[in-house]
Amino acid sequence: MKRLFLLVLFCPLMLFSADARKPNIVFILIDDMGWSDLGCTGSDLFQTPNIDKLAARGMRFTNAYSTCTVCSPTRASILTGQYPARLHLTDWIPGHERPKAPLKIPDWTQKLTHDQPTIAELLKRSGYVSASIGKWHLGKEFPTDFGFDLNVGGCHMGQPPSYFAPYKIPTMKEGPDGEYLTDRQTDEACRFIESSKDKPFFLYFPYYCVHTPLQAKKALIEEYAAKIKPDSRHKNAKYAAMIQTLDKGIGKLLAKLDELKIADNTIVIFTSDNGGLLQSTSNVPLRAGKGSAYEGGVRVPLIVLWPGVTPAGSLCEEPVISVDHVPTLMELAQVEVGQAQICDGVSLTPLLRNPKEKLKRDAIFWHYPHYHPGGATPYSAVRAGDWRLVEFFTDNHVELYNLKDDVGEKNDLSEKMPEKTSELRKKLAEWRQSVGAQLPTKNADHVPGAPEKKGQAMFPGPEWYTAAGALD
Repeated sequence: MKRLFLLVLFCPLMLFSADARKPNIVFILIDDMGWSDLGCTGSDLFQTPNIDKLAARGMRFTNAYSTCTVCSPTRASILTGQYPARLHLTDWIPGHERPKAPLKIPDWTQKLTHDQPTIAELLKRSGYVSASIGKWHLGKEFPTDFGFDLNVGGCHMGQPPSYFAPYKIPTMKEGPDGEYLTDRQTDEACRFIESSKDKPFFLYFPYYCVHTPLQAKKALIEEYAAKIKPDSRHKNAKYAAMIQTLDKGIGKLLAKLDELKIADNTIVIFTSDNGGLLQSTSNVPLRAGKGSAYEGGVRVPLIVLWPGVTPAGSLCEEPVISVDHVPTLMELAQVEVGQAQICDGVSLTPLLRNPKEKLKRDAIFWHYPHYHPGGATPYSAVRAGDWRLVEFFTDNHVELYNLKDDVGEKNDLSEKMPEKTSELRKKLAEWRQSVGAQLPTKNADHVPGAPEKKGQAMFPGPEWYTAAGALD
């Protein structure tokens, strides 16, 4: 498997004329939002009229993926364009300990390093001003150490201690008692846009919501509780209330772009860092959820609005993944990237122009050499076309699914289709070698039947929800 090197060259046929102002970029990243948690993706409870309007104006990707089943690795790959396996940042920070498990996890990197420039650092070379407003969770250094000009709320925390002020987030000034964090983040984002309207800007906007702890405005909780029916697929009133407040915030942000008359030159991307947490939502028809090896853990919503280019209300079925954002945004922003820059993704601009196009690659990959209470044991996976193969390291067995016929991954075809299984397993092994993936090893301290470390039950109690992040 060859490494993918990104070299963006420009010529008279650039996407924008040389004297045109570079586009603004707003990248909205939701925490733990499932693939079907929007009105436009089929929720029977959650109301998201503003996000649905964004989808109606832009393009929605139906086969979009995060690079990991948990958050920190995906966030690192969004910012750098590299797979978590290449970065060796393969679990949420600081991860789970399973000292008596069958396999010993590798000595992985528990922070974002400076080996690879971030989107913010690359855009700065081209005159962009940038802000990170919200969750960081990539180690003890802050966004301003990685090229961002402004950081509001980004620190080591994987979740807020509280969604109501006082928040106790060290990098954000406290709000008045009772202020709601999602509203505060939206206001901070609008202030940044207002102050940066006369120059090209990059807003990295990672909302803390809808991560646990599930806390929402009382009136909205009561409103949704009254709407839940016995046969509803989505049944969590608190989660629904959090999503509605989020949607209102995104509507406010989009209105600010209109008010400042810069909406037509602003690219908006909306996505999630991993699949929905089963404690909070249902990912049906997908199997399982956050922290698992299956589609429910990594398939995510993705909406892109490139004004004047993306066909309004279009759907794209081509598989795309988090590492694709860097090459896409570098092309859209006309930022030249040198040959020394390693990027595992490909630009999505052909799809943004025509959703029926095909990307020039044959597979996308995952590697999670860890244990997670969401169900995952150490595994790697590959999707090639409609086929998805998962390789589990504990006993070296594989599972093969045809997602076109079996999106719920109920029918394992590995024994019925040995040639396809062998082909994809070989492709996966070659990819691991090409990116230098770390593998788990046999654990000499393994004790069969030993209990997990305290606090790592599937759904731990509130005493385990700490500032460092619970199930993240």
